[in-house]
Amino acid sequence: MTRGGSNIKGIGFLILGMLIISLQSVAVKGLGGSYPVLEMVVLRNVVALPFTLLFFRYEGRRGLPTTKRFGLEFARGLFLFLSYTTFMMGLAALPLAEVESIRLSGPIMITLMSVFLLRERVELGRWLALFVGLLGVLLIVRPGSATFNIGSIFVLVSVFLYALIAITTRKLQATDSSATMAFYSSLVYLAAAILLVPLTMAVGELPAAHPSIAFLFRGWTMPTLLDGLIMGGLGLVWAGWTYFMARAYSITRASVLAPFEYLALPINAMWGFVIWREIPTWLTLAGAALTLASGLFILSLDRRPRQAASD
Repeated sequence: MTRGGSNIKGIGFLILGMLIISLQSVAVKGLGGSYPVLEMVVLRNVVALPFTLLFFRYEGRRGLPTTKRFGLEFARGLFLFLSYTTFMMGLAALPLAEVESIRLSGPIMITLMSVFLLRERVELGRWLALFVGLLGVLLIVRPGSATFNIGSIFVLVSVFLYALIAITTRKLQATDSSATMAFYSSLVYLAAAILLVPLTMAVGELPAAHPSIAFLFRGWTMPTLLDGLIMGGLGLVWAGWTYFMARAYSITRASVLAPFEYLALPINAMWGFVIWREIPTWLTLAGAALTLASGLFILSLDRRPRQAASD
């Protein structure tokens, strides 16, 4: 297959993966008023964990995944659990477009983590892009204003943790396969959720709490058949997203695919409008534009050394 053909195919896999994972946000937002976040997390991972073993078999391996870097795998799984849980808590209180606009700050967070944790050098242009991106985030979150929503903080925490996931993945990829990382992440994820359940049950429901907090401490209830299928289906959604993302990045360079990751914003904005008639505010759109411009500029700087090498 030609490079152009593989690029188109890879971009197609990426967009398909983003469409699939957007269904997760729709399901969480739709069901969040009836069930606690940890109930959804546990059911999702009970379904998802067996699929990680299928991926392991797909890689041509036998037995159970093993690792010599369990500490790092444990940290990655814990970061994933906390990132996904805080993301879901933010979804309970914010429109989909606003949540996705805040998540555009991912490249900014990853760059900052690379500076402070990996000691990577950052040139002046990249620092300026980070500053512009942070201004965009402030426009979306609007701390101190009458419209400030604590749900924004949970999404920002989720993005910060996602940056830590990216850093640990970068360290693990030299020794552990994608299926191995998926297996241990899901295992730690499930264990962390189960350990936290007794604490939330002991605290009990907080009726007057903010929607994000109430989502965490809401009482467990037996889901209806349809709701149970939807929550279990989140595991299938995760598995499908993992497969298509892996396929995309296996046949197409990350520098080609990265700008298309930002299509997550219009996809989720579309769902928000179609299902809940959510319309982003002008400040949210302006902040998203600044954050998007910052992220794309950072990505363009990352591509230059590769392009120079290929020339």
